[in-house]
Amino acid sequence: MTETRTAERVGGCACGQVRYQLKAAPIFVHCCHCSRCQRENGSAFALNAMIEAAQIDLLSGDVAMIDVPSASGRGQTMARCPQCQVALWSHYGGLGQWLSFVRVGTLDDPQQLPPDVHIYTSTQQAWFDTGGQIPVFAEYYDRHELWDADQLARFDALLKLRQAAQAES
Repeated sequence: MTETRTAERVGGCACGQVRYQLKAAPIFVHCCHCSRCQRENGSAFALNAMIEAAQIDLLSGDVAMIDVPSASGRGQTMARCPQCQVALWSHYGGLGQWLSFVRVGTLDDPQQLPPDVHIYTSTQQAWFDTGGQIPVFAEYYDRHELWDADQLARFDALLKLRQAAQAES
């Protein structure tokens, strides 16, 4: 991981009511070009920092958790500021409450977290150039091909949390 991935990161919504801090570096940063992300963000893509939900500290305010459909059919829950409605992070169906996808643009210094990969470029805007500096995938990718041992271990720990919770229910 790069040096910028270890710095303290704080962010919040547009009105300032909600402030949060990332207590760890993200596992990975996706630049997602799927049509659903384009619609939800009103932009050509979404830049999401994947991080354990337990590594996000809410410093002020509360978030409203809003259920939103997803392309997978498993849905997602978006954490939004109840006042200005800015989406701060999402939890997707797979790892749900344990894994967050933080909207990098809500960080005070979003330049700290450039994307590690471009995904779902099969539906990217024709005028957008991915630049060729980082891996590009028409759809998703195999994490074992891109992630290092630490990233894989962090993700596997979340899988174990989910399995334990499922066993209890």
